Amino acid sequence: MPATHEAEQKLPAVSGSSGRLVIEPGPAEPTAKDWPGRVFEDDSRDYAEAMRGFVAASQAKAEPDRAENAAEPLAVDSVPDQKRALRQAEEARRAERRVVRQRREVEDAAWREWRAQEKEQALATDSPSVAERAIGRERRRIVRQQRRETMARRYQEDAEWRQKRQVIREQLLQVPIVTAWIAILVATDNCTRQCVGLPLFTVGAKVTAELVVEALRWLLPPELQFLISDRGKHFTAKVFAELARQEGFIHVVIARHRPQSNGIAERLVRTLKEWLRDKTWTSDEEMAALVARFIVEYNDRPHQGLPLPGLSPNEFANRIWLM
Repeated sequence: MPATHEAEQKLPAVSGSSGRLVIEPGPAEPTAKDWPGRVFEDDSRDYAEAMRGFVAASQAKAEPDRAENAAEPLAVDSVPDQKRALRQAEEARRAERRVVRQRREVEDAAWREWRAQEKEQALATDSPSVAERAIGRERRRIVRQQRRETMARRYQEDAEWRQKRQVIREQLLQVPIVTAWIAILVATDNCTRQCVGLPLFTVGAKVTAELVVEALRWLLPPELQFLISDRGKHFTAKVFAELARQEGFIHVVIARHRPQSNGIAERLVRTLKEWLRDKTWTSDEEMAALVARFIVEYNDRPHQGLPLPGLSPNEFANRIWLM
């Protein structure tokens, strides 16, 4: 989240997997024919057993996916990446312009050489015949016509180049200038849909795995068996694996480019963004107060995704032990 925000402005999404700002989501990828999540198709399997099967299948598929992902180009999904892409486009236009200028220098040199040759021939020829004068006039007319066409083409090229340059400059002006970011770690219970916590990190994009682990130590319940996350570098670090070993839970990572695999958390992110859209904050303290208020409202309002319609996550958590 940006460190400051005016009400009614569209809030950008942040990809936990890449840590980069996502301006607009791209087209959905076609569904794969085989994926680790198919272990859940067997309704007869126990949840814990299915989760362990999913982890095993994900680990077996990790190496091929890593090699395939390394060959994919990086998406332009953050403000710095947007600016970088526009700067690169601007530099590409300049490179094209340099090529055009070099071509024009060659054309101008040929034109000057032709004019010099024409003058030399006019001085060297004594009393040319009528036929020679007619041929000379026709040749000069054709060359001059070609020169006029060349200059007209240059005028059109210059106009198009200035227009493209102006478009890039306008796009650069439209890129939001964000000097500070606040990162939010989203933690939710897949069973009760309760928002466990939304710790803030004022360092923004410079959040380390150590900071994430320290925040989770205060949030995770002692009875936790499985923790689902994306493949962000904060969750694949050694310090996070050490946290899983110490706390005794199994870390489940979702498939790459499949945020729907962690749909409950993704939906919570969307709900948080929609709730914050008409709010205003100017500091991390104000943001923290808003987030604390959101957690209370979210956990106390009815949730349509629960098995018992009309219950809030808190009410469902209190009744689940009676079911």
